[in-house]
Amino acid sequence: MYENIDKNLYTPMMRQYLEIKENYPDTLVFFRLGDFYEMFFNDAIVASRELEIVLTGRDAGVENERVPMCGVPHHAVEGYIERLSNKGYKVAIVEQLELPSAGKKIVKRDVVKIVTPGTNIDEKYLDDKVSNYIASIEKIEEGYLLSYIELSTGEAYLASFPNNIELVYNEILKLNIKEIVASKYIDKNIQLTLQKVYGILVSICDETEVENYLDSLFEGVKKEHITGSKRLMNYIIKTQKRVLVHLQPFKYYNSKDYLRLDNNAVRNLELIESLKGNKFKNNLFSILDKCSTAMGSRFLKKSLLYPLVDIKQITKRHDLIDDFMKNFIIVEDIKKDLIEIYDLERIVGRISYGSLSPKDLIQLKRSIGVLPSIKEKLLKINTKESIDKHNQITTFDELYDILNKSISDDAGFSIKDGGVIKSGFNEELDQIKNISSTNKEFLINLETREKEKTGIKNLKVGYNKVFGYYIEITKSYLHLVKDEFGYIRKQTTSNSERYITQELKEREALILRSDERSLELEIEIFNQIRDECKKYLGILQKVSKVISEIDMLIALCKIAKTNNYVRPVFSLYDEMEIIDGRHPVIEEFINSEFIPNDIKLFNNDKVLLITGPNMSGKSTYMRQNALIAIMAQMGSFVPAKYAKLPVFDQIFTRIGSSDDIASGESTFMTEMLEVNYALKNATMRSLIILDEVGRGTATFDGMALAQAIIEYIHFEIGAKTLFSTHYHELTSLEDSLPFLKNVHVEAVVGKNSDDIVFLHKVLDGASDQSYGVNVASLAKMPVSVTTRAKDILSKLLNKNVYDKDILSIKNYSEPQIVEVEVESNQSKEIRSLINSLDVDNMKPLDALLTLAKLKEEINNE
Repeated sequence: MYENIDKNLYTPMMRQYLEIKENYPDTLVFFRLGDFYEMFFNDAIVASRELEIVLTGRDAGVENERVPMCGVPHHAVEGYIERLSNKGYKVAIVEQLELPSAGKKIVKRDVVKIVTPGTNIDEKYLDDKVSNYIASIEKIEEGYLLSYIELSTGEAYLASFPNNIELVYNEILKLNIKEIVASKYIDKNIQLTLQKVYGILVSICDETEVENYLDSLFEGVKKEHITGSKRLMNYIIKTQKRVLVHLQPFKYYNSKDYLRLDNNAVRNLELIESLKGNKFKNNLFSILDKCSTAMGSRFLKKSLLYPLVDIKQITKRHDLIDDFMKNFIIVEDIKKDLIEIYDLERIVGRISYGSLSPKDLIQLKRSIGVLPSIKEKLLKINTKESIDKHNQITTFDELYDILNKSISDDAGFSIKDGGVIKSGFNEELDQIKNISSTNKEFLINLETREKEKTGIKNLKVGYNKVFGYYIEITKSYLHLVKDEFGYIRKQTTSNSERYITQELKEREALILRSDERSLELEIEIFNQIRDECKKYLGILQKVSKVISEIDMLIALCKIAKTNNYVRPVFSLYDEMEIIDGRHPVIEEFINSEFIPNDIKLFNNDKVLLITGPNMSGKSTYMRQNALIAIMAQMGSFVPAKYAKLPVFDQIFTRIGSSDDIASGESTFMTEMLEVNYALKNATMRSLIILDEVGRGTATFDGMALAQAIIEYIHFEIGAKTLFSTHYHELTSLEDSLPFLKNVHVEAVVGKNSDDIVFLHKVLDGASDQSYGVNVASLAKMPVSVTTRAKDILSKLLNKNVYDKDILSIKNYSEPQIVEVEVESNQSKEIRSLINSLDVDNMKPLDALLTLAKLKEEINNE
């Protein structure tokens, strides 16, 4: 609306605003004027709409034009910035950089900070247990590189991915990254997907050179990987406008270095939040999070999202949990110490940012104060792993001594409130405070003296910020005021007169000078202490990581002891054997009523075909085995009587039905895409969970697809696979597929044929039926409906036309020709599409997707 504005038409202040806006066109500029941050022109229109505040106007030098304007009070600005940040906007904060002076028409102003969705580190709006990442994405020769930083803690990571952008999207979604920095040459399809499909802000930055002092952050990073991380660093420096000494060196990892969990697996298995979006209960994180520190909780969440694949690292965690289980009394004492530790990682960030408060230093002192006690108790446990952790913890005796001597325990939140530095720490400050104390004593004595001199009993000496110190006398006693008292009238109120004397005027100047100097000196000393703390940032970050892991492992020890978890073992021969396995979340809510189940997939067993009625527990059974695998590889004990597992490289899930409306995809298409993702990326070391695949289309189509998918996994991939289905015809595959076995979830029909009892027990063999009509009866369907359904079912069962022959095992990977009979009333377009297919060059999966598309076309006919 307001484009190509001629700045010269406007007042000097408005010209200043427009010049700043030119340099930050993609931000909303918050322009400080007095006690408000104001926005003008288009920024005002956008902000008034998004923040739901009044849009007004301002005269700005152009006749008959009022510039659109809205504003927010400076004392509440953080809340407004947070709301805009959550909506994907950037905000540039413009402050006054100098004091007004005589003869100067306008003071200097400029941007002091840019707040973006990925750089908002205000502690008031950061969730203690959630990391806030900003990332850059870069195309490299072998695929893609993702660099990301958590500004509040300084953590920095580099991850490489093969040439598959879907893997990058999944990583971004899993990490809940809110902002991506990229080159202006970014693939437009990638940019649109990030912005329109996933709602992530994409910021452009083409500067990839950094100052020499930052070189240490890139040590060990491959030359071909460094561009993206430097681009990200440039963007952060540009927006934050300060040197961030707490940033840690980039830690590189390959996506294969951890158990890969895509966003579907994280969501479907309810690792971090429930399917209904609840972050506080009904998810695995909420069950395991018995951590005492915010750092420990974040470490736990990262460990859940990135389980380990290195058996040595996993074993170290299991060993330490074992050690903690055997020394539970000592561990309880360590837990009490951990409760005293505040969020060291983010305190370090605030030290670097210069946003440190006196409370932060008090919390820092208390946190490092318990480290010697934790070290001592770890030494008492006296095992290899506990001594290793003991050696990794540094104590900060000198820093603790400085903080203990300098910072008052009852200091306020802001240094500007004063009273932060203890008596005895700085001689000059003590002298000034002594003057201030003497002044207070003087005022008390002055009031007593003046009462005696005047005979006015209710006379009082007072103070306010506008008029300073005064002697107040109510109007009923004014007749007692005499000239010889030397009173000079200063202010008249509704029921009194206020006076000052020469003595009080001189003392007032002394008091104000001492209070001002006291605050100045306190700020100077506070900043010196902050700079002293900066010397310890690197080692504080290392110790924070150790404490975080100890905190997590003690939490896992506690939950293992309370919920009767067992230490898992890992198989060298691809065995997956879990005895009396349980779902760690569901068992919390039904306690002793939960029915445990076994799973036995030995070396040659690949596909477990699971049948049984709805509501019987098939999905729970599949989920719990996936969760047990994840818990084992993150270093936790698991809910079972015994667990032997392979080390999985990836877990894929397709559970439930959902549309992807934003992409214009139906439930069935979404299902096919998710299955396709698993088939393309799974290896023989993966775990695949597929629930009722094929049910989104016609019966025979669904069965054909389900069978073809099972065969493809069986012959081409060889991954451990849990496949639940209502297509009972598929159970005959056990006779033809050597690595497939049938199990079923037991259910019993009661005396009344409509009654059904779910036993929730998984047994060998196939289920004899789906009991769908019985479940409908449980749902209180009209009797006429269930009766008719039984009749139709009986006729269908007596006239089964399903072909049980499987596709030839021999040459399975060769393209298969599928004959499709199209009825005469179908459209010419569909017949034309079929005739155009190059079946000789189609892969099996392409044929499946084409078949699904054909079916969708026919159904829409």
